[in-house]
Amino acid sequence: MSIRHSLLSILAQGPCYGYQLRSEFDRRTGSTWPLNVGQVYNTLDRLVRDDLVTKSSAPLNADADASQQTYYTITDAGRREAEEWLNTPVDGYAVSRDELAIKLALAITLPGVDAHSVIEHQRQATRGAVDALSLTAEVREEASDASQFAEQLVTDSLFAHAQAELQWLDHLDATLAAAQSRGIADAFPLNLAKPKRGRPAMGAAEHPAATS
Repeated sequence: MSIRHSLLSILAQGPCYGYQLRSEFDRRTGSTWPLNVGQVYNTLDRLVRDDLVTKSSAPLNADADASQQTYYTITDAGRREAEEWLNTPVDGYAVSRDELAIKLALAITLPGVDAHSVIEHQRQATRGAVDALSLTAEVREEASDASQFAEQLVTDSLFAHAQAELQWLDHLDATLAAAQSRGIADAFPLNLAKPKRGRPAMGAAEHPAATS
């Protein structure tokens, strides 16, 4: 999730100070993504550095308390970047950065690790998440405003992802057992050969166990 672009998109609506931005982010996402004020100000510092946002004193219509705040105003370049982000599809599949997929890939290839046990522990946790999210969906009332609808949107997304993850874990467990029975999913030891500089070595030929 891009905090940078989320804050830019909110600032496109008007100048805000740090705590106000965090409050607006929570309000618009149903408080489903914890965001501390330190993250907000660190992001704002980078946005100022990149000339996407400027710092200013409080607007003329600010009250006495707000007049003590430092406000952040989006620049034309920042507005263009926010618009581009909103109109660009999210591509989460070109390169896998999924922590669970990477963890299980390592578990399958590491000697002495029971990958099926790792899968089962994750399956229990994911099943618990599915049950909890399902219960939340059953007891919640129909959304009465945009903030509640935003919260439902994120919760429904989490529920769909948890269900899909549970199905994937079942599929992985079965296919891993079949692959192990054919000897094509065996763990392999460390490669003690000195690695070459540059791109990491790839391919079965790089694994001593694969060529023995």
